[in-house]
Amino acid sequence: MTVMEIDRIEMADNSDELNLDAMFEWLENVPEGIKAEIVEGNIFMSPQRDVHWNIIRRIVRALEDRFGVNVNVLSDVRVDYPGHLNGFASDVTLLAEGAVKNDKGLWRYQDVTFVAEVISTRTKANDYGPKKTAYATAEVPVYLIADPYTGQCHLFTQPKAGEYLTTLTVPFGAELDLTNTVVGLTLKTDEFPRD
Repeated sequence: MTVMEIDRIEMADNSDELNLDAMFEWLENVPEGIKAEIVEGNIFMSPQRDVHWNIIRRIVRALEDRFGVNVNVLSDVRVDYPGHLNGFASDVTLLAEGAVKNDKGLWRYQDVTFVAEVISTRTKANDYGPKKTAYATAEVPVYLIADPYTGQCHLFTQPKAGEYLTTLTVPFGAELDLTNTVVGLTLKTDEFPRD
């Protein structure tokens, strides 16, 4: 389906939930290796690059080392967040122990304890802007941005009223101390590749 065809499809209902479902239904045949998500009603698709995947893999491995291989960690799996038509497929999502899916079979944002996004040039404005706001509004306790273009990690904690009150920036190569967060680990970034 092309973008022009999607633009011509009329929504059957005005509810955000139904609109997101319809929009994701249009995206069912996106080729493997292409990430698709909806941010404030706009569809974004981007191919996964090896630099991107290597950082994701290292974050997931650190979470598995900390919580065990059966930890409920997701990558590129849809979670609907507060705000207008926000269906994100975050690079890394850690769910709380005992998390359950809603009646539509989707994970609930209320059970998300950690999100990591690895910056892509075409979608970086989303990660630093509306997605950060949505994660804070959803009260996701820990949000991490890994930016291979600047070689920095940005850590956001203490969400309140749609903003993160605490921000920490460290360069790739430094250890990122998450021990005082729900994640409870030190993330080594020395092997994070740069783009």
